[in-house]
Amino acid sequence: MNNGRLSVGIIGAGPVGAVLGQALASAGHQIIGVATTTPANIERAESLLPGVKVLPVPSIIEQADLVLLAIPAEQIAPTVTGFAEAGLWRPGQLVAHTAGEFGYGVLQSAAQQGVIPLAIHPAMTFTGTSIDLVKIRESYFAVSAPNIALPIAQALVIEMGAEPITIGEDDRNAYAEAITVANNFSRMIVNQAIGLLESAGIESPRAVLGPLIRSSVEQALADGYQQIDPEELLD
Repeated sequence: MNNGRLSVGIIGAGPVGAVLGQALASAGHQIIGVATTTPANIERAESLLPGVKVLPVPSIIEQADLVLLAIPAEQIAPTVTGFAEAGLWRPGQLVAHTAGEFGYGVLQSAAQQGVIPLAIHPAMTFTGTSIDLVKIRESYFAVSAPNIALPIAQALVIEMGAEPITIGEDDRNAYAEAITVANNFSRMIVNQAIGLLESAGIESPRAVLGPLIRSSVEQALADGYQQIDPEELLD
C-alpha cells in the first residue's frame, strides 16, 4: 500500500468486476491483474483496463492489497473456502465480494486466516462499458463489514463515485430481494408493454412508453411505500 493507494486484484472480469476495477483505477488505485478464463471477459478487461495482465489466482492473491471477488453469489463461499484450504490468503489483506444477498459473513473462512472481509454491492445494472462510470455516480452501493472495517468499505465506495449505504448482516436478504424485484419486474413489465403496443401497430412503442414509465416511477418514488391492492393496478 502506498499513500493510501491499494494494489487491487480482480477475480472474475465480468461487467461488474471490470467496471469496478476501472472505477478503482480512476481513483488512483493500481489494478495489478485480473483472473478470468472467459474470452468475453478477457476482451472486456482489455478494453476497460488496458495494460492490466490476466494472472492466475495465486498471483492475484499474492500481490493484491485488495482482492475483489466479482463472481456469482453461489460461487463465493466454495471459492473462498478453497483458497483458504490452499493457504492463499494473507493476514491484513482486504477481500471484498459484490453479491447483494450476502454480507461479510460469507467470507468467514478467509477472515479466519486474518483477512479483512468486506461486502460491496452496487445497486445498479451494468452494461460492462465505460457508460457505467457515469451511472455509478448516480448509484448507491450496499456495504457490510465488521465495525472496525466499515469505514474502509465506505471510503472505497465514495472513491468509486457512489454513495455507500450500510446494510446489516441480517438485512441482506431483504435488501437483495428489493433490488431483484425492482430490476427484474420492471424489465418484465416494460418488455410486455412494448410487445402489446407492437401488436397494436404502434411504430415506436419505446418512445410512447418512455415518458409514461419515467413519470410513473417518479410518482411512485415520491409516494413512498404503501399497501396496494393488486386489483387497483388494473383500474
